[in-house]
This record gives sequence, structure tokens and C-alpha cells, in this order.
Amino acid sequence: MAYTVIHALLTLSWLQPTYRATSEGGYALSTPDDHDARPEDRMAALEAKLADKRVVEDVKDHSEEHYSQAQLAWRMVIELVAGLGIGFGIGYGLDRLFGTLPIFLVLFVFLGLAAGVNTMMRSAKEVQEKMAAKVAEQEGDPRGN
Repeated sequence: MAYTVIHALLTLSWLQPTYRATSEGGYALSTPDDHDARPEDRMAALEAKLADKRVVEDVKDHSEEHYSQAQLAWRMVIELVAGLGIGFGIGYGLDRLFGTLPIFLVLFVFLGLAAGVNTMMRSAKEVQEKMAAKVAEQEGDPRGN
């Protein structure tokens, strides 16, 4: 039943598209107001439609994306773990080389931890400076003060 109703509606002549000849020798889809409007009016309407479609959206900086804070967190975690890993490797290597108790291992793990925390703090300061510069730029102060 529904198929016959839809088929009947689609076969009505007023739903069928009509085409008109263009000046280039081709055909274009004709609308009911094409016959009443002047070509200049149609062109102006087309330009208005195209101008609405051409609105350029503001492109966000990649650092403004919602996942940039997660990237920053992972960067800091990796810096800390890398410092610990390097300290562990140096300490273990020196202990194996000298045949000592794990004194170098403990010592260099703490030094690696300190180096990782220092690198994390430097990264946080860098991000803080970037954010302060961005806020100052938005407020109109080019010096960042």
C-alpha cells in the first residue's frame, strides 16, 4: 500500500524535474521561478547562496584541541620515566662493572628521578609561557605583560 502511494506521488508530473536550455548549449535544472525572474536576479540569488556556503570557519591551532592537555600529560610522564630508566641503567651498569652492592643503582635512580622532575618542570614552564603569550596576544599586549 505504502509503495503504491509513494510511486503514485513520484510519478506526478509536477514532481518531475524540468530542464531548461543554457546559453552554453547544455541543460540545467529549471525551477518554477526561473521563468519569471530576470537573469541578473537569478545570478544575484546564486551569488548570495554561494557566499553563504563559502563562509570560512576559524581554523583552530592544533594546540587548542581538546586532547592537547592529554598530550602534555603523556609528555611529562614519558620524561619522568625516561629519567628513571636512564638512571636505573647507568646505576645497574656501574654496579655490574664494579661488582658492588646496588649502591650505584639506588644513587642513579634518585639522580634520574631528579633529572626527570627537572625536565617535567621545564616543560610545564614552557607551556605556561606559551599560554601567557597567547592570552597577552588576545588581550592586545604584544610584550606578554
